[in-house]
Amino acid sequence: MASEAAVSTPAPMNSPAKRDYYWLRSFVAGGVAGCCAKSTIAPLDRVKILLQAQNPHYKHLGVFATLRAVPKKEGYLGLYKGNGAMMVRIFPYGAIQFMAFDNYKKLLSKQLGISGHIHRLMAGSMAGMTAVICTYPLDVVRARLAFQTIYHKVGCSHSKTFNTFTNEGGFRGFYRGLTPTIIGMAPYAGFSFFTFGTLKSLGLKHFPELLGRPSSDNPDVLVLKTHVNLLCGGVAGAIAQTISYPLDVARRRMQLGAVLPDSEKCLTLTKTLKYVYSQFGVKKGLYRGLSLNYIRCVPSQAVAFTTYEFMKQVLHLN
Repeated sequence: MASEAAVSTPAPMNSPAKRDYYWLRSFVAGGVAGCCAKSTIAPLDRVKILLQAQNPHYKHLGVFATLRAVPKKEGYLGLYKGNGAMMVRIFPYGAIQFMAFDNYKKLLSKQLGISGHIHRLMAGSMAGMTAVICTYPLDVVRARLAFQTIYHKVGCSHSKTFNTFTNEGGFRGFYRGLTPTIIGMAPYAGFSFFTFGTLKSLGLKHFPELLGRPSSDNPDVLVLKTHVNLLCGGVAGAIAQTISYPLDVARRRMQLGAVLPDSEKCLTLTKTLKYVYSQFGVKKGLYRGLSLNYIRCVPSQAVAFTTYEFMKQVLHLN
């Protein structure tokens, strides 16, 4: 997930106390934006995981058919299965990503002398990977809960899901699939920050009156108008998802581990990609569910950017 932090750097503070409060406010702003964005698309996330992992109860259905089938088989709350764990993960994930991006950008610019668009791309990639490493176990648990249905004999509670990891190497089970996640996050987060930051900077530079408006908490700072913010976020998400989607498919299958009957063929990133390609091909395997991802990434990024923009003004971060 990218944010307006991609193109803005906080003004220097006068004291350590104010700097501490800035990071706290930034933490809250990023966390709230992430939670709002993910809650908006939680049903689509559940369907995406079911389709990516070829769940036996839904693999014969398409995206919209699955959206209709889940409430019939599991109730409407079934569309939000695993979302509780996601909220616990996404709040620190969003906060860590935003703060890490700002610090990496400063590091690349001041310490290594790297600037321009390339440092935005590199900082975004490193920030995304940092956030993933810090919150990965919760994402694995959420994926297990989302994949399970009322027909599975595997327990559907959080505690039972945690217990299944004892049969998969204990603590190492929580980091199963970390390698493809990190590899996939690098281009995803990098291109998200890069695309949004580039669109914003170009828009405010060449069409400030048409696309921008003064920030409510600091009139000297221009921010994107709401509808432009939504559009830039959607475009950034679509480009990033297209580039990294096959790695996301591999990541999910590796995360699900023993839940899948063919888990022994999905132990490494290379084996998983080869297996999915040989068994299901490109369209129905490596890019299965991509249409759903386009549908979900646009509102997700739109809500994330808009909420973060709003929180930045409310918490006086501009």
